[in-house]
Amino acid sequence: MKINKITVTNFRSIKYAEITADKFNVFVGQNNHGKTNFFEAIDWFYGAKGDIDKIRFMRDGNAEVCVEIEFSEIQDGIAKMKNEKNKTAIKNLLGENDTVRVKRISSDSKTRKIFDTNKNEWLAKNPTGFDSAFNDFLPKFEYVSTQINPMEMAKYGKNTPIANMLSGVLTAILEQNKDYAAFREKFDELFTAPESEVRVKLDELSGKVKVCLEKQFPDCNKVVFEVAEPVFEDLLKNFDTSIDDGVYTDADEKGDGMQRALMLAIIQTYADFRREHEETSKFFLFFIDEGELHLHPSAQRKLKNALLELAKGGDQVFINTHSSVLVVDEHDEQTIFKVEKINKETNIAPITEIEKPFVVYELLGGSPADLLLPKNFLIVEGKSDLEFVNKVIERHYSEKPRVQIVPADGDLIQTQRSFNAIVQVFKPLETSIYKDKAVIFVDKQADITQRDTFLTNHANLQTNGQFFESTAASIEEYYPTTWQKVAADVKKMSGDDKLNQAKSAGDGISKIDFESQMPKLFEALSKCWELAYN
Repeated sequence: MKINKITVTNFRSIKYAEITADKFNVFVGQNNHGKTNFFEAIDWFYGAKGDIDKIRFMRDGNAEVCVEIEFSEIQDGIAKMKNEKNKTAIKNLLGENDTVRVKRISSDSKTRKIFDTNKNEWLAKNPTGFDSAFNDFLPKFEYVSTQINPMEMAKYGKNTPIANMLSGVLTAILEQNKDYAAFREKFDELFTAPESEVRVKLDELSGKVKVCLEKQFPDCNKVVFEVAEPVFEDLLKNFDTSIDDGVYTDADEKGDGMQRALMLAIIQTYADFRREHEETSKFFLFFIDEGELHLHPSAQRKLKNALLELAKGGDQVFINTHSSVLVVDEHDEQTIFKVEKINKETNIAPITEIEKPFVVYELLGGSPADLLLPKNFLIVEGKSDLEFVNKVIERHYSEKPRVQIVPADGDLIQTQRSFNAIVQVFKPLETSIYKDKAVIFVDKQADITQRDTFLTNHANLQTNGQFFESTAASIEEYYPTTWQKVAADVKKMSGDDKLNQAKSAGDGISKIDFESQMPKLFEALSKCWELAYN
């Protein structure tokens, strides 16, 4: 049983977001763009925590918060339930369906609602006793927030992974242990046997207290001091975690990286323990906020490999990150999502292999060493060009050589700097491997002198046909009629407006219209593919 789809509406910075989940899911984006908000929406779905008025989108009191999750492979989840009463209740409700839609809404946040596929509507009221049965049915949710102190996971406390593991393991052992049975017997002899010295002294003291109390309450005829047998959990309250990495110390004396790694290791072990020892073999959902925090890049890669093993074993992993290390490697059943805030709204969308270089360079500040070299580069003027071209390639030319689109973020001067940077960065043994490969596409230049000077300084670009100039002053004016804007309207558009326009055009334009109505850009792309490395 796993999450198939998540839909979040009006939760903090998220007006609307919908994703189709994989076994291993990575969310990337800049600070304050809404990655944690998405994770906390799932936390709210599970526990309805937080002041509802503070989590509404834009703090709009009329906005209905809704988090809906569609679970798939639910028959496997039902089969794994060990509590027969709960199992029967879920089976009666869901029948032979293999998916179930569940939502929590702010107007009735105390309970979750189930979608009835037979009636094609949400159930107005859940059956009696449904909540406990449904909690038993759902995959176990583990949210590792950056706000959690790693050492809290490594100490014995109420409902911590360490507490559950120790209680589960040691209780089973002590129930059969002769020494523990002898300890309990000795305790009884010392504190409860009438003839014991301790019991006699306690009775003597309680008798004196009874005399004093009787003066105020004549009906009081006895006071007894009892010493209860210590609860097993109380014996572990002084439990602590130590680590020997060449220097034996308490875990809280180690560095932040070690503490963070220990916390994640405990959670992973806890998941395995639950499956092996408890009356359930349900799978886990791991939501890990900035999993790379405090970890060296090599440790980050090891962390990802460990989490991938959990995913292969049946668990589902969701992790948000600023680390290119967790993004660059491709794996089966892995999806990478780009999280970005546009016009104050968080947008979440899966990225393709074509978009990955942009994510690594622009969003995460990654190094070229994090990626295999692209077949070629196409330098464009801005992020709108980047967004549009990537979508066109993804939809219509996925079979072509993989080229990296680089936004110069400016005019011809910035384009020149980007070209020179690529030439210098990829220059082993004093020979640039992209000087005669990279292609430039610019808007129509108002300053012809500046353009001609640029081409004079880079004569090879014109000779090799690596330079292309649009017939319009901006990409917005170059789109086909459906998405085209006039110059006056372009000046009024914000960066986010232009980006949304690029997405709309990229998603809607046909291959025929692109090639016939945007011929200069198509020629530039074609030349980029022609010059690309095989």
